[in-house]
Amino acid sequence: MNYDFFEKYKKYFLFPAIAVLYFNLFGATEVRAQETVDKTVASISDGVRTELITYSDLVWQLALQPGAPLAPPSSESLNRTLQLLINQRLFALEAQRLPRLAPTEAEIDAEIKRVLTIFPSTAEFERRLKLVGFDSVRDDNFERIMAQRVAIEKYLDFRFRSFAVITPEEETKYYREVFVPDFRRRYPGLLTPNLEEKRVEINQTLKEEKVAADIQTFLDDAKTRAEIIVLSEV
Repeated sequence: MNYDFFEKYKKYFLFPAIAVLYFNLFGATEVRAQETVDKTVASISDGVRTELITYSDLVWQLALQPGAPLAPPSSESLNRTLQLLINQRLFALEAQRLPRLAPTEAEIDAEIKRVLTIFPSTAEFERRLKLVGFDSVRDDNFERIMAQRVAIEKYLDFRFRSFAVITPEEETKYYREVFVPDFRRRYPGLLTPNLEEKRVEINQTLKEEKVAADIQTFLDDAKTRAEIIVLSEV
């Protein structure tokens, strides 16, 4: 899986995914990029395990978003990030039930490069990292975050994408009812591509829609079973 997964589903994950989701998921909760006394802003429990969200978690997330204010962060952006982190922690609780896949060094390097592509320059990204306590993109703790990001992407890929199967009948229906009318509306007078020419594209579109729907279904169900407590407004 690649960067596109989080980009397409940023409604749920707010790319790039927050570091501490990975810390809690892969057993590295003791790692912190900055030595500060945090306040816990929320807790999420499934009755067996509990995930905590701290103020630093929110700020780390905002540092990975180009243009998001950091000095100081806005209340609106912090609260929006909090809601998305709650979604992520619900996935973390579920993922702990499955075997963990260790990322390779090549996968970690590729992930760092992908993150850098959404910033105007490496210098700008490093500037934001330093504001929240990291030394650079080669900071050991930051690289550990990227490693854990790869691991959670693998989990999400397995949990949702590998089970998204689209039938030829679904492709035909989408082509006839959605693609053709839309193409003719947007490009009047042009010859409409046939189904075989667009089958791969249509399959991918339908698969992404199914994955998004499955994510939403999972979250709706998880929220009915979990205990979610917001301890402090941000």
